[in-house]
This record gives sequence, C-alpha cells and structure tokens, in this order.
Amino acid sequence: MINKTVKTVGLVFTLLAASVSLYAKNNVVVVATGGTIAGAGASSANSATYTAAKVPVDGLINAVPQLKDLANVSGIQALQIASENITDRELLSLARQVNDLVKKPSVNGVVITHGSDTLEETAFFLNLVIHTDKPIVLVGSMRPSTALSADGPLNLYSAVAVASSDEAKNKGVFIVMNDSIFAARDTTKGINIHTNAFVSQWGALGTIVEGKPYWFRNSVKRQTNSSEFNIENIKGDQLPLVQIVYGSSSMTPEAYLAYAKAGTKAIIHAGTGNGSVPNYIVPTLKQLHDEQGIHIIRSSRVAQGFVLRNAEQPDDKYGWIAAHDLNPQKARILAALALTKTNDAKEIQRMFWQY
Repeated sequence: MINKTVKTVGLVFTLLAASVSLYAKNNVVVVATGGTIAGAGASSANSATYTAAKVPVDGLINAVPQLKDLANVSGIQALQIASENITDRELLSLARQVNDLVKKPSVNGVVITHGSDTLEETAFFLNLVIHTDKPIVLVGSMRPSTALSADGPLNLYSAVAVASSDEAKNKGVFIVMNDSIFAARDTTKGINIHTNAFVSQWGALGTIVEGKPYWFRNSVKRQTNSSEFNIENIKGDQLPLVQIVYGSSSMTPEAYLAYAKAGTKAIIHAGTGNGSVPNYIVPTLKQLHDEQGIHIIRSSRVAQGFVLRNAEQPDDKYGWIAAHDLNPQKARILAALALTKTNDAKEIQRMFWQY
C-alpha cells in the first residue's frame, strides 16, 4: 500500500513538472542599437522626418506589454545610433556581445533592434560569425515610435515571437519585418518609405500571424554553426578594408585608384547587369589586381539575379571573383571576413559560392 502511494505521488509530481515545462516561457534578450524603431518625430504626422535612436531599450520593451505573453523579456543597450553610422568597430563589438549572450544557458533567443539602413549587413555578418543554434532576430521599423500607425511595436512583438520559438532553432539569423520572416543572407531593403521595406528574391522563410510563426522553407547556404568564420577568432576592432564602386555609364578610374591608395584589400565593383565592367575600366582593374594584389569582385547593382563567373569578363584569366547573388554591400561583408582567413582568389571564390 505504501509503495503504491509513493508511486502515485511520484506520478503526480512528474505530471506537474511536465505541465510546468510545457507552459514555461523562454528567455529572450532584446539588444538595442538605436535606429528608427527607437526614433521620435516632432509630431504624430512625422513618419519620414524624425530623429533616430532616441528611445532606450526599456522604453521599447515597456511600449509592448504583450511581450510578456510570449517570453520572459529583458533588455540591454548595446549601441544607440542611427545604423548608417555603424562601422566595423561597432559591428565587431555587437557580435561579441551577442556571442556572449547566446552562450548563456539562461538565454533562449536574442532580438536585436536596429536601424533599417544597414540592418541587412549586420544580420549577414552575425549569420556568418556567431556559432549557435539559438534564434537571433534583427528587427527595425520604417516609422518612428511617435508616428501614426508606427510599425515598430508589432515588428518587435513578431521578432520576440520568432526568437522565443523552439522551431526557429538552427535556421540561421533572421530579419523580421512587416509580418515576414526572412533569411539574413538574401534579404535587402527594397524601399525606403513603406513598411514592406525588406524583400528577398528567393522569398521569405515564413510569416507571423498573431504572434505565431509559420515556416515554409529553410536557407541552404552555410551559416552560424556550419560557418568557417567565428567571431572568437577575429581579433581587434577592424576588418580588412573592402570598398564598393558603383557602376554606371561614363565612369572614370579615379574612385578605384583612390581606394587603392587608401589601402583597400578588395574592391567590390557594383557593375551594371551581370556585374559588367566597361572596357575602358578593365585596364585599371587589371593593374590594381596584378601589381598591387587588390582583389576585384564583380557584383551587380541590379536588385535580382546573380553574377555569372566568366560571363561579361574572363574572371579565370584575370583572377577576379564573382559575387554570385550577393548584393554589393553583402559582398563587402563576406570579402572582409574571407580576407581574415586567406588571400587566395580561388578560396575566396569558393566562399562566395558556399555562403
């Protein structure tokens, strides 16, 4: 009889523990960096003219009390700037802070509030250098917190919903905006005045409806745990210098030469069409590559499609690199990281295929 009672009590405690576990909320840390989502305008009618990075992290969290229904949410203020002012120094600092957070057993997910201007670059960088299966979500807004129909509160709510979801594990770094879940790798800001600002030519990974994520695809490129890059192996507060030159008609070589003089290790040529290089610019790029060892990486100013190797230009012959489907700003991020590991053009090209 005693044994039966003990077994019954044990079963009750097991069921209670399972019940608590079932309804226990995950712990999400909101890392604030500034941007429009923390911005303020002179009046509620100012949705395009405002000052970014005014509202601190506690203000962002307190403005959305519904977050407590999704997770146990805490916040830290990593930066408080407009995202166009972010340099490699801030990028590396942020990555190290996020890396420290995801190592903590008590942290289940991270949300980073960020200005939309360079949000895609920060997301892609973290996607390459943070080794974790925990969800990392970048989120911003297109309207300041003081505007009519401000999109920041719902975007933050959706971001926490994704970061607190166990289904979001091991899927890489996300950008969550306007009810869509995007892969950090292939998402870019496509418009600067509407709330549906972020787009991916390969489509969203999923969507959020009333705080619940729904998934439809995964990214197949190397990222996070499968990446050969690791923030723990990058020393200092600078990355190798990589700069972008925008392609157009009637170009002159001065921009390339100036970057070479400044010590750039690689130049992203944001070419027309298929990363095209005007025939009158080719000699300058060949000289920079052959005589100064500067890598020439052909990207495209076109929003969709990808650059084909040895099309338009004989990349094999010149030792140049094709950026594949990475836009110029993301090509810059990957090139800078690649140069922390190798100076071999063939190896860098491999990285552009794999990432």
